[in-house]
Amino acid sequence: MKIKAKEKKGLVEVKILLDSPMVGKEEAETRKVEVDFLTHVTAKINGKVIWEASTGPFLSKNPYFMFNVEGKKGDELVIETINDKGVVDSDKDQVK
Repeated sequence: MKIKAKEKKGLVEVKILLDSPMVGKEEAETRKVEVDFLTHVTAKINGKVIWEASTGPFLSKNPYFMFNVEGKKGDELVIETINDKGVVDSDKDQVK
């Protein structure tokens, strides 16, 4: 997971590149690989949820998200993902 968060005039531009093959059931059977995709992505600044997305195998491999939110330099941004098996992964960055 790669995270970039940069503040400009009171808005924080957040860019997230997630690491996931995003393989659904049908594609897994065709490619003879394991089903593996993200089901939920959450972004928090200083512990407050600021953005959420419900996802599925319809997204491309290693999905990229970008959004703007109010914030300031020094705020802590935490990104959490949940995959189809219920495994939670998280990473954090500081707003620059």
